[in-house]
Amino acid sequence: MSETNKDIAVAFYKAVIEGRVEDAFRRYAVPTYRQHNPLIEDGMEGLRKIVAWLTDARCEIKRLFADGDYVIIHSHWHGLSDNPRGEAVVDIFRLKGGKVHEHWDVIQPIPETSANANTMF
Repeated sequence: MSETNKDIAVAFYKAVIEGRVEDAFRRYAVPTYRQHNPLIEDGMEGLRKIVAWLTDARCEIKRLFADGDYVIIHSHWHGLSDNPRGEAVVDIFRLKGGKVHEHWDVIQPIPETSANANTMF
């Protein structure tokens, strides 16, 4: 089930990023989708509004994890802010019955310098 959940979460994620919010919900999410980012409303309308903000943004998925009903996508985004290095983003989705039910995210700006020689990815 974890591999199937990964496929569903990534398909949902990509469809939303591409602006196909209605398609993403019809295929991969429930109408009662709960959003835990305090800046985004629940449901399809909340994601429709955020997609307008993502028009110039792009992301590269770096890692993908699944644990039961949860899928975690670790990605590198550019265009969410004026930061030329972009942001490290972790999106967490809860699925049930093959549909996305909830979403959480953590967004961290990539600093110019680091206290260590490791990358954020």
